[in-house]
This record gives sequence, structure tokens and C-alpha cells, in this order.
Amino acid sequence: MRVFHLSAECYPVAKVGGLADVVGALPKYQNLLGTQAAVVIPFYDRKFVHENEFEVVFQASSLLGTRRFYFEVLKEVTDKLGFELYLIKIPGLLDRENVYSYPDEREQFIAFQIAFLDWINWSHQTPDLIHCHDHHMGLVPFLLYHSSLYTHLAHTPTVFTIHNGQYHGAFGWDKLSLLPEIDLSKTGLLDWNGGINPLAAAVKCCWRYTTVSPTYLQELTYNSNGLEYLFYIERAKGSGIINGIDTEVWNPKTDPMIAERYSLKQLAHGKQKNKETLCATFGLTDNKPLISFIGRLVLEKGADLLDEAIRKSIIAHPGGVNFIVLGAGEVDIQDALLAIKEEFPEQYSVFIGYDEPLAHLVYAGSDFLLMPSRVEPCGLNQLYALRYGTVPMVRVTGGLKDTVIDFGDEGGYGIRFLNTSVEDILHAVGRAVALYATTPHLQLLRKRMMALDFSWDRSAKEYINLYESLKPAI
Repeated sequence: MRVFHLSAECYPVAKVGGLADVVGALPKYQNLLGTQAAVVIPFYDRKFVHENEFEVVFQASSLLGTRRFYFEVLKEVTDKLGFELYLIKIPGLLDRENVYSYPDEREQFIAFQIAFLDWINWSHQTPDLIHCHDHHMGLVPFLLYHSSLYTHLAHTPTVFTIHNGQYHGAFGWDKLSLLPEIDLSKTGLLDWNGGINPLAAAVKCCWRYTTVSPTYLQELTYNSNGLEYLFYIERAKGSGIINGIDTEVWNPKTDPMIAERYSLKQLAHGKQKNKETLCATFGLTDNKPLISFIGRLVLEKGADLLDEAIRKSIIAHPGGVNFIVLGAGEVDIQDALLAIKEEFPEQYSVFIGYDEPLAHLVYAGSDFLLMPSRVEPCGLNQLYALRYGTVPMVRVTGGLKDTVIDFGDEGGYGIRFLNTSVEDILHAVGRAVALYATTPHLQLLRKRMMALDFSWDRSAKEYINLYESLKPAI
């Protein structure tokens, strides 16, 4: 089965969040299982493109409303990522450095989807299935089935994966003219709350949709930024499949980005050496429990509570706990977190921004990873932490609930709390400090965590089984 994955991001070409990690790994593992999986993303003027060889495999022009645009499809020559990688380049629209936040972002992604469909339509490169990721690719299922331009493709199955249902990519009906010729009697499939909603359109039109954890599938019916009723009535089409992690990239035994590599046999020694390096980097002592946060500094991640929670935790455990924050986001949250450094320079440090090698060192060198998320469809950070023997401290939501069992329960290994609140974070920190003091128990939990299997092998099989279930209809 030949599958095209469509996405706005793909690691290591262009990464903003977890979407890139998924799209950069899932196709590779699907190929290892015998599926012909390829990835198609927009062209970005970035390091990966400059350092690797691409060939132009298709050129054409199309229309974005009344505006004619030219595009070319470039293929990475060596398939070095473990799958075929295609970039769609549109001069003036898709030839820039950043992934998001341009004023004509809607036009960018509409043009990308049109160019993709034109390419596979005109070149007769029809895949057996098209797998679309998030709202940026949400118009593809609608256009496939309700535009006369693509009748050749109309029987192609589509699967749509929702990585974050809070973002819909909605825009006004004034942009309807940007779409190619469509059956105007079907415009209700585009509509939600008086506008064109790509995420809603994809859920309505795709053959099956997935979320990145079983719990998140249920949560969308009561927390999806206005689409709750849609997810309720379309729930029979949905499946929840936990994301995996790339165990080749995230492997403390071979990771070139950490201070000292380690396996289960060298766990205690390896963790300590990485902790020493990490603490030295941030000017902290290495003889205290170290709790870290990695992620976007936004409300969704509970980052607005970090400054108060960290301040109160340090006061409640004087000299007994250290904190590190690595991330970027809302300016007021960043400023609040920077201010704590002046108050508690010996127990707290912060790095504003994102640094991939530093993130690997934080996972390897920390004792605990804090994730007080309000919304977490799957979460990858807790899976990375488990891989490196770092205890995840998570609020029970979405994929965090599905992947972390509290150490107080049978077979448990993490710390769970119910609410995204300062009080619950403080209680979790207290449990972490107490756990750190019981070294044999902590070491047992670390070994238990590192033996868990959250690889893409398992998740890739689930996706392939979903694809196979659509075969009788092909």
C-alpha cells in the first residue's frame, strides 16, 4: 500500500512542535513494516534543504482564486530519512524560512493543498491512501470528493489525524473563491459556526479520523474549542492511537547529544554524570532533586503557573529542590520565569528558547519532568523522559493519562495529579522530593520506566491495521 502523509511540519526538515516528530518517525516505521509511506510538506528555506540534494520531479501552474501560481515538487534524492520526502515549492508563498505566523498563512496552506492534488492528479501518482495531519491539510478530503477537478482521485481513502483539536485554521467565507471549482451544494461540509473550518471539514469528509491518544478522543467531545458536538456525532469514525517515539533518536545508550551514554546496567552512574553536566551548565548543585520543564510557555501547557509553583516549592523545601525551565512562548510568562532566577539563583535556572541538544541533556540529567498541561492530546515529552529514566510528573489529561501510571499504583512509575493548579503542582513536588529520598525505590522505578515500550513499532502497526480496514472499500 502506497501512502502519502501530508503535514506542515516534519523533523528534521522543519519542526515547531510534536507534529514534526510524529511525521518524521511514523512513515519510517511504516516502511519497515512493508508499507510504502512518503511525506509531502511545504518547502522551507532551511538548513536541511541547503545541506541535502533534491531533484525536481514535477512542475506546473495552478490557480489560487484568480491568481496563477507556479509550483514545483522536489524529492530528496537519497531517502536518508527512511522514507521518500517531497517538498512543494511555490515562489512568493512557499519559499520562506518559518513554518507559521505569516499574514497570508491561509493562502499558503490552501495553495499547498491545491498543488499537491494537482500533482498527483496530473502525474497519475495516485496513492492508495492519503493521510492528512492537522487542520493545515484539512481541505484535502473535501476537495478530493467534492471538486470536479479531482474525479480521478475521488475513490482514494483519506485518514485524518488530529494532533491538537484546539486549532481549527478557520477563516471567513470571503476566501471561498480561493478554492478550486467545487460542488456548491456541498459547502455545508466546509461550514462550522458561520465560517470555513478546515478541521471540521476534514472530520466530516475523511473516511476515518484518529487522535493521538484514546483519552483525547473522548476529551474532544467536551473540549475542542467549539467542535464538541461535531466530535460527538462523528465519534464512530474516530480511533485513538498513542504516538510512539523514535527509539533510534531517543536512546540514552547511543545518544550523541548527552554527556555520558548509559543503558539499564549503567543507569545510576549515567544519570548522575548527565546530571552533573546539566547542573554545571546552569550553575546549580547536583546533590538535590532536579525537576525540569520543557515545552512551549503557553496557557495550554500550564506554563502560566510555573513561576508561582516554583517559587512556593523552593520556599517549602529550602535547599531541598532545584528547577530548570527550557522553553519559549508568551512574553509575560517568559518575563515571570526570568524574574525567579534573580530571587533563587542557586536553586533555579531558565533557558528561553529551544535547543535540541540541550533538551536531550535535560531529559538525561533531570530526576523529574513536570508537565502540568491543561490540554495534552498525546504528549511526547513524558515518553522521552521515560526512555531516559526520568520520572514524569503529569496532570491526568489526554495522552498523559494513557501513558503514565502513578508510582503509588500497581506497576506504576510516575507522579500524577488531577488539576492544573499551583496547589496540585506543590503536592506533586512534595511527593517527588520524598521519592528522591528513597534511593532504592527511585532506582527501581527508573529501571521500570526504561523497560517500557513506547516505540513507533507498536503505533505504526495500529495505523497500518486502520489502513487495511479501508481496503475493501478501495
